[in-house]
Amino acid sequence: MTKILMVCLGNICRSPLAEGILKSKLPNDSFFIDSAGTGNYHIGKNPDTRSIAIAKKHGLDISNLKGRQFEVSDFDTFDIIYVMDESNYRNVISLARNENDKLKVNFILNEITPGLDENVPDPYYGGHEGFENVYKMLDEACSVIAKKLLK
Repeated sequence: MTKILMVCLGNICRSPLAEGILKSKLPNDSFFIDSAGTGNYHIGKNPDTRSIAIAKKHGLDISNLKGRQFEVSDFDTFDIIYVMDESNYRNVISLARNENDKLKVNFILNEITPGLDENVPDPYYGGHEGFENVYKMLDEACSVIAKKLLK
């Protein structure tokens, strides 16, 4: 089973959306997808209501997900760790114990624009349009990931 972790800052906006999107594109008997935040602000909390709404608009239910903080043991559990932005990348890499841990970490948008290390903007302080734009970015990246993994 391939295990994939999506990471953003608080684990209530971008990473739960990415988790829900990728789960919808891959069979759950062969893939385990989870999400976490680098910060501890929303541990045990459901995703932001705007993330839940945008997911629902696209036929996905992420309302039951619960926020958790990224931990060093995630390097042992997960095969691939996707981060949403440069800050998440730095925070995750700072916890890496070795080169093997570091090699598991990548920017999710590098699946669309390889090597550019582009950020998925944090929609938290924006309006509904920001969540729609983030959904579109993540959906495109997750389509590429799913296609690659299903080969």
